[in-house]
Amino acid sequence: MRVIFIGASSLTQMTAQMLIRRNHDVVIVERDKDKIEDISKDIDCGFIHGDGTRPDVLRELDPTAAEILFCFMGNDQSNLIAALVGRSLGCKRVFPKIDDPDFEHVAIELGLQDVILPNRTTGRYLADLIEGQDMLSLSAMIKGEARVTSFVVQAGLTGPLRDLGLPAASRVICLYRAGELLLVDDNPQLEIDDEVILITYQKHLESLHAQLTKRRESVT
Repeated sequence: MRVIFIGASSLTQMTAQMLIRRNHDVVIVERDKDKIEDISKDIDCGFIHGDGTRPDVLRELDPTAAEILFCFMGNDQSNLIAALVGRSLGCKRVFPKIDDPDFEHVAIELGLQDVILPNRTTGRYLADLIEGQDMLSLSAMIKGEARVTSFVVQAGLTGPLRDLGLPAASRVICLYRAGELLLVDDNPQLEIDDEVILITYQKHLESLHAQLTKRRESVT
């Protein structure tokens, strides 16, 4: 698999090294030439010196051949811009990192579903750990083709879940409303800003995200 990283952050370096060990093709785009020279001694991958938010820089990488684009710069707005540029140039999936959770809804409004919020994820894990809960063990339960995903309800997605026409092989696990956990039946009534957590097969993820995007765009 070909994976592109925008920004040579510590998260980029750690993830890239893991992917290289698993025989994936990795390319890192970084503005700081000195940083490239420094980390290239430890990471055996391709490097591009340039601004990853610029279309002409990403075009050099043949983005249509990339399975994944990670946007891991130190600025949330830059990551969102890079993700939008990458998507427009044909990257199959884009993952912008954002540190400010207020930008999550902005990302969703832009159709960027695969948002990474490392601070919130780490904070939630540490809070659970203090209370004796090891949520990382959940990853051992999601096996084979099973995938857990989520979306935030925006205009066009309200009403009975069944009306969204999601893949039949998808099941809602729960939803969060105003930060509160709600256990639901198989056809919950969705409200604006609900965060819906569901489980499905990996093969259905693309069509699921496409269906949600289509519903949102139908009201804009």
